[in-house]
Amino acid sequence: MSDPVEQKPGRREGSRKRPAKGADAQQRPDSRPDSRADVRPGPRADKADMPRRGREGLASRKTAASILERVLEKRVPLDALLDEHHGIPHFRDLDARDRALVRAIVGAVLRHRGELEAALDRCIEHKLPANAEALRILLMVGAAQILFLDVPDHAAVSIAVTVAAENRRTRDARGLVNGVLRRIARERELLAGRTDAARLNTPDWLFASWTEAYGEDTATAIATAHAQQPGLDLTPKRDAEAVAAAVEGVVLSTGTVRLAETRRVSLLPGFAEGDWWVQDAAAALPARLLGDVAGLHVADLCAAPGGKTAELAAAGADVTAIDLSENRLKRLAQNLDRLGLSATLKAADVLAYEPEAPFDAILLDAPCSATGTIRRHPDVAWLKTPEDVATLSALQAKMLDRVAGWVKPGGRLVFCTCSLEPQEGEAHIEPFLRAHPEFRLEPVLPAEVGGLAHVVTGSGTLRTLPCHDAGTANAEPGMDGFFAARFVRQG
Repeated sequence: MSDPVEQKPGRREGSRKRPAKGADAQQRPDSRPDSRADVRPGPRADKADMPRRGREGLASRKTAASILERVLEKRVPLDALLDEHHGIPHFRDLDARDRALVRAIVGAVLRHRGELEAALDRCIEHKLPANAEALRILLMVGAAQILFLDVPDHAAVSIAVTVAAENRRTRDARGLVNGVLRRIARERELLAGRTDAARLNTPDWLFASWTEAYGEDTATAIATAHAQQPGLDLTPKRDAEAVAAAVEGVVLSTGTVRLAETRRVSLLPGFAEGDWWVQDAAAALPARLLGDVAGLHVADLCAAPGGKTAELAAAGADVTAIDLSENRLKRLAQNLDRLGLSATLKAADVLAYEPEAPFDAILLDAPCSATGTIRRHPDVAWLKTPEDVATLSALQAKMLDRVAGWVKPGGRLVFCTCSLEPQEGEAHIEPFLRAHPEFRLEPVLPAEVGGLAHVVTGSGTLRTLPCHDAGTANAEPGMDGFFAARFVRQG
């Protein structure tokens, strides 16, 4: 359910550039990304499109560096900067090809930040001063093009030098930019062949958390998956096979239609007709745990931008979608209108809202750190902190406690988060059941999630990981990290 995604053909951004033959050849501001249900993966890069000669390539590189400074230094979410209507003006003013290049560069830097930092440390003889962040980011922009994008080395170097010359904070380092990037181009095979890349590209606290929760091998597999740019997942409103045939995709066992290559969403067959919406395969699973909702009054809490609301409405539920943000609800309404679906929308804080009557079923997609979405939102890895996880976990517990009384006897409550952190998932089950003995945990069955037995835990909860296989042989692997638990109110 998204605005158009710009796409360029070519090798995936997350893969490594071939060595040259010669030496020089949200609901809440600290919650999940705003577009988690309407995936906007970065575009592929292609030599035919970049760079352009003369000064034509400068604007895209300057914009990429500016965006990265805002993300890494000012901690501004990437979605906000790249929004086509409210993002930074010098990005919105670029043409489609340059916007695609900016997305590719920014995505490569964020996905491979650790490798790029290590490459710079190797190739810079004297450590940069602490106040040289603009220079370091410019060097990463250049190095990312050399190591991970299909940009000719000479172009990546020369444009970076020109960008440095036009910025008062970096103009005195033009020679350093030239020398360092040329060395990176010469030593590409050594720099881009590190066996510890997955570990380097992951903040220490996150890798430690995943290692404790899943083991070091799985933590490494998760981090490796984050370096690969995902394709595009669609949730069909009705006939999955027809949608797959129209968009040249593959139907996963869960019913999601997956495209290996990202394309401009609004130009795909079926967009204008409302035949589908953009939603990661894992994000589409929690709503299905409510079972047959036809004719039931269902609450979708923290609902915007509305992927799960659309699922429930398409399944015949009478949906009340509640979200704190009026602006996000407006977007949800627009998405539902395109899809020809309807729901009652309410702008309210879940912790203060009082429903007129209990619901037959509730889906609580609680605000979280969104670490399960790093493969699609690589800035999340560098913006979130352990303190965010603790704060959001406390909020989730309050929300669960608050909405427990809104469920009719015999009704279901599904709690989910797009986080990889057990503190925001598994850790809530026992405290909730102790506080609310009227509920019991209802185990998820593999048949309910397309036969994906590996995403069902021993306790019967749902836990998807970015490194998980999608369950379909001819489809690209991977999915977002999600946790979901299903409770039934007894009586």
